[in-house]
Amino acid sequence: IDGKEIKARPDQTVMQAADEAGIYIPRLCYHKDLIPAGHCRVCTVKINGKPTNACSNPVAEGMVIENDTPELNEERRRIIEMLFVEGNHFCPFCEASGDCELQALGYRFGMLTPTYPYLWPDKEVDASHPDVYIDRNRCVLCGRCVRASRDLDGKSVFGFEYRGAKKRITVNARGPLSETQMSAADKAASICPTGSLVVKRVGYAKPFGTRLYDKEPIGSDIEK
Repeated sequence: IDGKEIKARPDQTVMQAADEAGIYIPRLCYHKDLIPAGHCRVCTVKINGKPTNACSNPVAEGMVIENDTPELNEERRRIIEMLFVEGNHFCPFCEASGDCELQALGYRFGMLTPTYPYLWPDKEVDASHPDVYIDRNRCVLCGRCVRASRDLDGKSVFGFEYRGAKKRITVNARGPLSETQMSAADKAASICPTGSLVVKRVGYAKPFGTRLYDKEPIGSDIEK
């Protein structure tokens, strides 16, 4: 990877092998406890010259992988930019600021301000549940909550509906989130990479300045 020879086990993906070798491959929809889905494309690397998802691609002997290159990092920055302008992200007063992976990736890639026009879409907030709310303004359609609810919680509370620009997270009830089996203790409630799915009454328990990415950039835990 980027000229560094690493060893891997046959059952590993490129991302898993890179993590163990201390090489950070940026990611957003990926989570170590979930089956990879390849939604976000932030983890795209070049394997023998071909763009491929690192999160789902299995390792093979003799792979030559490009990861930390100006070309790939520029493409990743543009993906992050598009996620910002396609939603309504008000970072300075968001409950997830400092812990948000989207925000942290923006900082890592030097995204001071988007170059694409803001779309300012009309997004819904579902605060009907007593303990958890959904703010679709901040949703990046990573699918983590869908996979966590289905595979870890065994509830399938979340899913996708519609397609294209209208695609959104929905719940398995005729009504709002309050009519589902959702619990604040569910893994799905704490796995969102942004501030879209939030447990109520704990949002500002950790002061700004002491949050996960306030002092070290995203990926630092792997690169150490």
